[in-house]
Amino acid sequence: MQEILAKLESMRAGARLGGGQRRIDSQHAKGKLIARERIELLLDEGSFEEWDMFVEHRCSDFGMQSQKIPGDGVVTGHGTINGRPVFVFSQDFTVFGGSLSEAHAEKICKIMDQAIKVGAPVIGLNDSGGARIQEGVASLGGYADVFLRNVLASGCVPQISLIMGPCAGGAVYSPAMTDFIFMVQDSSYMFVTGPDVLKTVTHEVVTAEELGGALTHSTKSGVADLAFDNDVEALLQVRRFFDFLPLNAGEKPPVRPCSDPVNRYDYSLDTLVPSNPNKPYDMKELITKVVDEGDFFELKPNHAGNIITGFGRLNGSTVGIIANQPMVLAGCLDIDSSIKAARFVRYCDCFSIPLVTFVDVPGFLPGTDQEYNGIIKHGAKLLFAYAEATVPKVTVITRKAYGGAYDVMSSKHLRGDVNFAWPSAEIAVMGPKGAVEIIFRQDAGDKAKLEAKTEEYRQKFANPFVAGSRGFIDDVIYPSSTRKRVCRALAMLANKQLKNPPKKHDNIPL
Repeated sequence: MQEILAKLESMRAGARLGGGQRRIDSQHAKGKLIARERIELLLDEGSFEEWDMFVEHRCSDFGMQSQKIPGDGVVTGHGTINGRPVFVFSQDFTVFGGSLSEAHAEKICKIMDQAIKVGAPVIGLNDSGGARIQEGVASLGGYADVFLRNVLASGCVPQISLIMGPCAGGAVYSPAMTDFIFMVQDSSYMFVTGPDVLKTVTHEVVTAEELGGALTHSTKSGVADLAFDNDVEALLQVRRFFDFLPLNAGEKPPVRPCSDPVNRYDYSLDTLVPSNPNKPYDMKELITKVVDEGDFFELKPNHAGNIITGFGRLNGSTVGIIANQPMVLAGCLDIDSSIKAARFVRYCDCFSIPLVTFVDVPGFLPGTDQEYNGIIKHGAKLLFAYAEATVPKVTVITRKAYGGAYDVMSSKHLRGDVNFAWPSAEIAVMGPKGAVEIIFRQDAGDKAKLEAKTEEYRQKFANPFVAGSRGFIDDVIYPSSTRKRVCRALAMLANKQLKNPPKKHDNIPL
């Protein structure tokens, strides 16, 4: 028996060494952790249970029969994060550049299948050169098998992707189908075709960082939700992020002890909105003053900054927060912000996370660029997402809620459950000045008359009371009481039951 045990330990040591010390040192020299180090940082100490440590590829072409390394370039298994179960795979760049083979894919598929069965999230630590060329179509089939699991797991268990190295070609589509993507500055890349191919085919000269780096995808494309400075920060922040999420679609969001009083007033909010309706203010100040202990995890902060999305807690329970940001484009809705918010709303609805919406929106962004690129269809995505959502929905209008954008932002007409307004709210078809210029266009030369009519319109419509008289607003609240009123509304809605008409699935305007 001792001989067998010694052999087992030797095999385990060989698997843990991956592609060898030289390649491990090379990974460290680039400022990157290796696959197993990443898992150790991500999971609770001593909780990782590894599966398929001894799996090897089955390729015999191009001399591969003599190049077999246990584990085949990916470490898979399950463990816990702050005591809650999670499945994880971590690609090992020291083994064949982390490239995906048929056996490599089978390992990933196995833990994803098990995650769906037991109702636990999946976190993928991606660091791969793509499909293993020596295996040809077998590796492509492996990718397709993983893609299928991504689709089947979608809306069933949370899926999180950390891009911690190169991710090219078919490798980008699995992360793209997961719920959240986090990247690492200067060491992670995502692109369908790399810089060399671009130079050959389109004659564009671009660096990997410019084409698909963390900065590009967290600002321009919106593919990534956040970019972190290094591997350690990324893994620790994902541990924090994980605490906001339920384990599966059948669970309610997690609840943690809350020492922040539910009835807390913040009187600074009474002066947050400027008296000048054209002057911006920072909506993040409202969010951090309302959520428990100011703890707000923002997603895509550097992409489509005119809308804010992220997770916070109210009375200990996770909520999804969507808010217009007057500091960027005056809070207008445009293509990017509509897509960003719609995706987030649908995620929250999938996993029974209540939605809290703060509204200050003057309308949709005008312009030929927006129209030519489909603002109608993209804006409809956000409208569709809010209307479709059956989770508790609480809305607070702080200032402007004009035109169709008022409807879109979780209005009572889209089955908003509790809709509040601050006294500064202006709910109307459009701003007073624009409305009067249209209604009284025949008096365009009479400045005094237009000013008088503008003030009359402002008194009549640019306030929350007309909407309140029709029941579109449930109450006009003191800004300082926002936390208390929203918490009470969510407590009342805790057992809300609402189902959409039976169907195979809807057809969101993609």
